[in-house]
Amino acid sequence: MNRLHPAWRRSLFAVFACVLVLLPFAGCGGAPADPAAEAEVWYCPMHPDYVSDRPGSCPICHMDLVRRETAPVDARPPATGATHATVDLDAAARALVGVETAAAALEPWSDPLRASGNVVADERRTVRIEARFGGWIEQLQADYTGRYVRRGETMAEVFSPELLAAQQEFLLARDLGRRFVGSALPEVRRSGEDLVAAARRRLETFALPPGFIDGVAESGVPRRTVPVVAPTAGFVTEKGVFAGQQVVPGQEMFRLVDLSSVWVEANFYEADAVRVSTGDAAHLSLAYAPESGRAGLVSYVYPEIDATTRTLRVRFDIPNPELDWKPGMFVDIELAGQPREALVVPDAAVLDTGERRLVFVEVEPDRFEPREVGVGERRGGRAEILSGLATGERVATRANFLLDSESRLRAAFARRAPAAGAGHEEHR
Repeated sequence: MNRLHPAWRRSLFAVFACVLVLLPFAGCGGAPADPAAEAEVWYCPMHPDYVSDRPGSCPICHMDLVRRETAPVDARPPATGATHATVDLDAAARALVGVETAAAALEPWSDPLRASGNVVADERRTVRIEARFGGWIEQLQADYTGRYVRRGETMAEVFSPELLAAQQEFLLARDLGRRFVGSALPEVRRSGEDLVAAARRRLETFALPPGFIDGVAESGVPRRTVPVVAPTAGFVTEKGVFAGQQVVPGQEMFRLVDLSSVWVEANFYEADAVRVSTGDAAHLSLAYAPESGRAGLVSYVYPEIDATTRTLRVRFDIPNPELDWKPGMFVDIELAGQPREALVVPDAAVLDTGERRLVFVEVEPDRFEPREVGVGERRGGRAEILSGLATGERVATRANFLLDSESRLRAAFARRAPAAGAGHEEHR
């Protein structure tokens, strides 16, 4: 067996050493690796931001990851750290997902003032019923607080010795007056008439029910008890007497509140005080029933600011024929503001991610760019755009969630692509 010369042996050893050292870098200078193989990833359908280079389950929702062998190529790669990327759709894909667009346009807009308020009883429809004479309550028809009474309905019957005596004096004066009528002397006839009139005026000072005095005059018999009748329809909110109780002149017996028309008192912030005036139109609705809304006008603006809450109290008069607006109920008030021009898009175009608000702008035919926008008022299916859009730009109004999912997925793939080739770049 021939032995190699020591010099050749040393040369071969050096060649093998170089091969072993350079072997790991053999792929760096050759043909580029298959892009499809490099882009092969696994992602979560529910959370496109989560991607992996191997099968498994999503750590967020525990769904099985789905394999996507070819990463989508975007002509406009997202910026470093971006969560969304531009989405390109062909005509077939656009028709399949049903993407629709609308143009941002300037429209008449107003800034309404919103406030909360309460239903309260109209002070002008509150009536106090006081005793005009002394006596005792013999019957009490309005026997509990909250009872509804009609106008002219008897609420109580009072026995009054004073009033009984006054009735008897009236009847006696009437009989005497009849006798004096036939006198030939004018002075006598006049004195008889004055006597009857004086007795009648005394009864009238007791504020008796309509027709009570005429009834006594026709019957010729004094009534033992006098009815206390309701001067208006309403609810008994205060009851200060009981059956058998003695009452004295000036004592409050009942308090009635007519709720066929009520007040709504609202509180507006001090900074908005200059925007509220008597006669301003507003929309009011019960807090628990938005469908109960009705139109109203500012009927009064109170002259002071609450020192504690720094709010201005404003009053509305609300007809309440069905009595369904009850004192104490909470009311939502929206006061119409001064009209102005604003940039507006359909409300469906704005996608709220939880951290920001996005719209997908069709920057070129079938190319949608995610763009963050500032949003003002949203009402009536429209949204006011404060920043991020220009007049005439078209935004997606349908299939936004599908565009958002695809945009997130593309951004996630784009973030992984540089990481996949980072090891190679270090050796170039």
